[in-house]
Amino acid sequence: MGLNCGIIGLVNCGKTTFFNCMSSTKAEATNYAFATNKSNIGVIKVPDPRLPELTKLQPTKKEVPATVEIVDVPGLTKGSSRGQGVGNAFLNDIKSSDALIHVLRCFDDENLPHVDDSVDPVRDWETVNFELQVKDMETVERKIGRMEKLVKTGDKDAKKDIEILNLYKQHLDDLQPARTAPVSKEDARVIDDLFLYSAKPVMVVCNVDDEHASEDNEYVKQVREALKDENIKILRIAAGIESEITELDNENERHEFLNDYGLDEPSVDVLIREAYDMLNLQSFFTIGEEENRAWTIRKGMTAPEAAGVIHSDLQKGFIRAEVMKYEDFVKYKSEQAVKEAGKFYVEGKNYVVQDGDILHIRFNI
Repeated sequence: MGLNCGIIGLVNCGKTTFFNCMSSTKAEATNYAFATNKSNIGVIKVPDPRLPELTKLQPTKKEVPATVEIVDVPGLTKGSSRGQGVGNAFLNDIKSSDALIHVLRCFDDENLPHVDDSVDPVRDWETVNFELQVKDMETVERKIGRMEKLVKTGDKDAKKDIEILNLYKQHLDDLQPARTAPVSKEDARVIDDLFLYSAKPVMVVCNVDDEHASEDNEYVKQVREALKDENIKILRIAAGIESEITELDNENERHEFLNDYGLDEPSVDVLIREAYDMLNLQSFFTIGEEENRAWTIRKGMTAPEAAGVIHSDLQKGFIRAEVMKYEDFVKYKSEQAVKEAGKFYVEGKNYVVQDGDILHIRFNI
């Protein structure tokens, strides 16, 4: 299971600089609005200090961390839903994203003009959300039209679907995101095939200047106040500094650089952990001489479902899972010692995998 996050925001908010500080794939950042005519796609390795600890105890040829795919679409602007700017044309690139990272400009820079001539992150938040909701409204209305045709054929389920879709339509018309519509989880399945932008979980990244890397400036405070009643993660990141950190190969140099700006760790690491939490994700491990690897699954997945993330054949032919807890393996230093301590477990199809489990799947095809 791969995690995919779409990066959105107004033009000149620092999205591409933010993308560059997260991804090993570098994109060109400019001081000009609408200078980008493509989406940037990159992959982030999920930082997990447990993986190298496992490798100390189980030497291996290859260490493979979990990854997150990120897609940075060209900046949006007021009127994007009506064809203004270029960002709207690339929104389909984040249609299937699991979550959105909304970058807000929270810094002043006379060399980087704001598309609306002044810095106001709360206004920018509202602008982008409005454009996404307009696109979602169009999508919902198209499905209502399709359902109305089915009603005429006597499809009873279609009538119920229209009622639910009209609730979403009214909610969007009230300038509210689809994710907060007053709809039950069961009824919400009617929009599963629509991949609505405003239905996705969203995290806000306040992009600040270097001086405020470790403390909120006035712009960030405005964002926190405006969104205080919404269940939204808000992170402060100085993308310029973070992008410089990624250029440093020496770990000691990175640590010194972070300390100079009052940071304990790269903000990108914090962001990825928050994204995992927001999407209800966790990791399990497989270890061996050929490969030590972290795998991403949703919390609550059973052992066969986790096996299916590795390969569909493992889920189809699942027999049992041999399980060691990360803490036990690190404590006792070897699989044999874990067994002798009575901490080695054999679990069946109903076992719910826990974060940090080390699994060996037994299967038969």
